[in-house]
Amino acid sequence: MSYSVAVAGASGYAGGEVLRILADHPSFEIRTVTAGSNAGSPLIDHQPQLRSLAHLTLQETDPATLAGHDVVFLALPHGASGAISAQLGGDVLVVDCGADHRLTSESDWNAFYGGDYAGAWPYGVPELPTTDGKQRDALAGVNRIAAPGCNASSVSLAIAPGVAAGLVDETDIVAVLAVGPSGAGKNLKTTYLASELLGNAVPYGVGGTHRHIPEILQNLRVAGAANPAISFTPVIVPMARGILATVSAPLKPGVTVDEVRAAWNDAYAGEPFVQVLPAGKFPRTSDVLGANTALIGVAVDAAANRVVSIIAVDNLAKGTAGAAIQCANIALGLPETTGLSVNGVAP
Repeated sequence: MSYSVAVAGASGYAGGEVLRILADHPSFEIRTVTAGSNAGSPLIDHQPQLRSLAHLTLQETDPATLAGHDVVFLALPHGASGAISAQLGGDVLVVDCGADHRLTSESDWNAFYGGDYAGAWPYGVPELPTTDGKQRDALAGVNRIAAPGCNASSVSLAIAPGVAAGLVDETDIVAVLAVGPSGAGKNLKTTYLASELLGNAVPYGVGGTHRHIPEILQNLRVAGAANPAISFTPVIVPMARGILATVSAPLKPGVTVDEVRAAWNDAYAGEPFVQVLPAGKFPRTSDVLGANTALIGVAVDAAANRVVSIIAVDNLAKGTAGAAIQCANIALGLPETTGLSVNGVAP
């Protein structure tokens, strides 16, 4: 069976990555692509890497254009998806790659985003441990999905096994991330100019202000944390795409290295896209470039009595578009891995 697909925000980085993956998906047919100020121009002018989609022209992003499709992916700026998705019928699967439907707390939305609160949808990280299984259990058969924030899903996947197994002190989690600037979209900001970024590393969202913090805490509560707290510091580095997140937390008294490794291995046993590396091995962002793969290396810092979990993802693939398509597969009853690769591009 083939599903007709529309992609809104198709001229941006996230929308382009959704299209790149969908172009080779055997069950999805891309029929409509939309944009804001770029509407009316050929898609290929904005996504020249998508040669097989050169016949498509960007249309206006409005409910009438998006109606009539089986699946709609929204890759729009934060705050723009809620009003549009509210006008799409319940017979269409809508996957929002923005933040509008991720947070279950309206007060968190008001504090970190502002504007109208659109309500929460089922959250799109299938592998995330929950108190009674995995997050994928909430995705089968649904018609609305909130794709995750790339930083939030990376940090959550890195430390959730320790939280779920009760091995770590959830009140003292520290995360420092190296992040490629594509995660911020095609924004013409001075920070993202080559002359500013090359040979440089720039922290942002410092001091508890980053918008992904409430999303991470929400995920940790889903994994079983009662009162989680995190110090979260992302740093923009000169790589176009990718996240390398180093996440640590104190171990509870008496927890052994073997218990730590068992918790992480058990949490992701059999997962096609989240893989725990052997002891002493740690991931690189280049290992997951273009792949729907998250690689995790875990160690215990005995002197500090902390677990250190390092995760690498491609922020546009597993961090956004790949996760969105993976979740759409689950919702539609397709094999979860359809159209998605675990293989990165190197060198």
